[in-house]
Amino acid sequence: MANFLPSYLHVSNGVRLEASCICKGARVYFSSSYGRKFSGKKRNEGKRRQEACIVQCCSTSSTPSSSQSFPISAEARHVLAEERSLEAKEARGLDLENLMSEFGWRVRRLAHNDQHEIREAVEIQAEAFHTPMFLFDDLFFQFFKAEVLSGLVYKLRNSPLNRYACLVAEPVSDSYKTQRRLVGVVDVTALRDEDVLKHLRGEEEYLYVSGIAVSKNFRRRKIASILLEACEMLSILWHFEYLALRAYEDDFGARKLYANAGYKVVSSDPQWMAWTGRRRRVLMIKKSGLSM
Repeated sequence: MANFLPSYLHVSNGVRLEASCICKGARVYFSSSYGRKFSGKKRNEGKRRQEACIVQCCSTSSTPSSSQSFPISAEARHVLAEERSLEAKEARGLDLENLMSEFGWRVRRLAHNDQHEIREAVEIQAEAFHTPMFLFDDLFFQFFKAEVLSGLVYKLRNSPLNRYACLVAEPVSDSYKTQRRLVGVVDVTALRDEDVLKHLRGEEEYLYVSGIAVSKNFRRRKIASILLEACEMLSILWHFEYLALRAYEDDFGARKLYANAGYKVVSSDPQWMAWTGRRRRVLMIKKSGLSM
């Protein structure tokens, strides 16, 4: 499966700037959005947002009662209201409550304040990525699980809601008898690693998929496939054109899973890594449905 590496890079892509100027007694507030470059309809919507402005007329006095507002166009009001609504929705994470539902499974964002659910997700990832030890395996597993928990909590607390998401899969119904509610986990992070960007002409960042894991009692039931589909849905919601992940070169089962999901190998680790005893990995990239 894809390697499990905590990601701590967080770069804000939604910087908002409000500038004011005074000219002949009128104060003009421009609301501008600076983010990724969109094509087609998205570019036109961005242009409309930049052109929307509120003009407030006031005298040279700073007394509030001396100011009055000019009416703005209905289109400008609609654009501003739509933008505020979208920002509020993204801030609350409502667009990730039900990303995908298929094969009897549902994928959504992990509940940030649910400690039991967080520990469920950690247990699934720790079981999937722990390397068994000949001696004191239980002790090393607890250490590894604590490390996974620490990394997840750090990302949940410090990452912007539209830059990182821990997605979890669960049964749509209660037909599966299990003490666990979650059956799969995957991390999705906005990154701008140059080793990946050199394969993405003209792009400044991408979504990196990592830590994909399925509970061992529920494998081979399409859960990993629906998790990957949810990652692509997230890339569309967040306006990313590319997704990337890494898999071990000799893990043919994982590579087949990713290939079936549309990921293609674009590079691999250098040969000398094998001489050091480390497993070589391949970088796989997929173009999302955003540009289609």
